[in-house]
Amino acid sequence: MPGALQRPAVVSRMSELIGRTPLLELASTETGSRLLLKLEMFNPLGTAKVRMARSMIDAAEATGELRPGGRIIESTSGNTGLGLAVIAAERGYAFTAVVDHHACADKLRGMKALGAELVYAVGDGDEHLATAVREELAEDMARGQDNTVFTEQHNNPANSIGYAAVAHELHEALDGDIDVLIGPVGTGGTLCGTGRELAALVPGLTVIGVEPKGSIVFGGPAHSYRQSGTGTPEGAEIGALVDFDLINEGVKVGDVEAFATCRAVARTGLLIGGSAGGVVHVALNRLSSLPPGTTVVALVNDSGEKYADTIFDDVWMRDRALLDPWAEQEIDELLGKLRGDR
Repeated sequence: MPGALQRPAVVSRMSELIGRTPLLELASTETGSRLLLKLEMFNPLGTAKVRMARSMIDAAEATGELRPGGRIIESTSGNTGLGLAVIAAERGYAFTAVVDHHACADKLRGMKALGAELVYAVGDGDEHLATAVREELAEDMARGQDNTVFTEQHNNPANSIGYAAVAHELHEALDGDIDVLIGPVGTGGTLCGTGRELAALVPGLTVIGVEPKGSIVFGGPAHSYRQSGTGTPEGAEIGALVDFDLINEGVKVGDVEAFATCRAVARTGLLIGGSAGGVVHVALNRLSSLPPGTTVVALVNDSGEKYADTIFDDVWMRDRALLDPWAEQEIDELLGKLRGDR
């Protein structure tokens, strides 16, 4: 990448390592189309969410809502909490993460190690995604408390603003040669924050949003799902950051297909998280049907190391009826075809 995108040789804070993440060409076609992965897991703590965590805290400090010695409260399924825990630790704030047992255990342990207080919105053994319950509890905890901010990631404009830099990194690295941007839709901040800024730089950009089957953002029947950090479950409100005018197409991917993609991609040497598996699944299956010379960028927001005891564990997958060797084989074959002899 050009010099402006290089990481500094020496830094004094983890937050100075945010951004300037690399691109990996995962697949290409004989017609010159290619799939590039924006590897946001190269941010601190292996997640894109640290970008918006910093942006939301910057905004709260700028308004005076958060002052030295204050407390941050957020409802999180894991990665946002990791990002906020990093920024809180650096700046001397207390941080309370309102969580549920749907979250990856490694993310919860990571937040606690960074000094976060964990408050569970549901009881032990309840693995269901409890977004609405978490949000209500976080809001109640912050209400009326001085020098305390509920960052409310689903409706906080600073969330989207935090991803504008991703668009500029992509534009500079690829000299504007980007035709399709594909990303997960949870709060909407990552895809819409990146997509809005990138669309201003790249006329004609197509933006595709991906959510789990069972999520309600793009309609369809609602039911539980295992992909974490993405989608909107039944009973929760779709966040204000989801810009339907920006998103050209919304696609749903089931847990089996998303996780099979994670496991197949791992055999190329790359570990990605569950929401990224859904995004890559869509991108791989679209690539060959696109016009010649199309450049597709997929946002990979989460690393796979956190899911060693879930997505990459055969027993966990089998016990939840998610293990599908045939689905994995299909992705293996598709990857083999698109990767050639590399």
